[in-house]
Amino acid sequence: MEVRLGEFERIDDLQWKGLRIIQNTQKFCFGTDAILLSHFAGIRNNDRVVDLGTGTGIIPILLAGRAENAKIYGVEIQADMAEMADRSIKLNRLESRVEIIRCDLKEAPDILGKGKFSLVVSNPPYKKAGSGIHNPEDSKAIARHEILCTLEDILSSASRLLAIGGRFAMVHRPDRMIDVLVGMRQFHLEPKRIRMVHPQVNKPPNLVLIEAAFHGRPFLNWLPPLFIYDDKLNYTDELKEIYHMTDR
Repeated sequence: MEVRLGEFERIDDLQWKGLRIIQNTQKFCFGTDAILLSHFAGIRNNDRVVDLGTGTGIIPILLAGRAENAKIYGVEIQADMAEMADRSIKLNRLESRVEIIRCDLKEAPDILGKGKFSLVVSNPPYKKAGSGIHNPEDSKAIARHEILCTLEDILSSASRLLAIGGRFAMVHRPDRMIDVLVGMRQFHLEPKRIRMVHPQVNKPPNLVLIEAAFHGRPFLNWLPPLFIYDDKLNYTDELKEIYHMTDR
């Protein structure tokens, strides 16, 4: 299906199951963190899913490729990003399984329904507001800094969207991990799985993947670390599998 492209927009081939995505080179484009989260979340067939702060729609698109019977909603407050994500959904003919909702994620439980979802995911802004932002209306700044939503907003919305026992998966920075874990328990999201992501062996982690269960029992499983590059700066075998490079 052909869709119109705006100025500075392009169609990127995701190199998996024929999926593609529209991106604007002048705005925020998805990165490794979104791909890792879509893999880590472990979507199941028949899951009802919400992606809070979907941006380009990359996570719903990848999740749809993993579970053909799941129903997925991507929530995005920025009108231009939501419209671009919606065109990507149409580009992939996923309209029956993926829907982009333009709204403030704080309003998502009231719009989509409380306690109705089995999985909520989020690749949120990592930095607190006020830390080096020059243009608070810029989409890149909004994606990286807590301008339009805070960590607390995301955890609160996730807890209201989830059914009892539902899973919440997110990616964040290791320096905010205490904030994440404390905030999760505040909203009855019990941490269940944690995986640290390192750029290389002997390098400190630069991402952390965390899954929690709504009203789950306390039990935390530390997963083996994930390394992006080997000592020759090539992708590791595990990362190649996550990127589906071995399927090509």
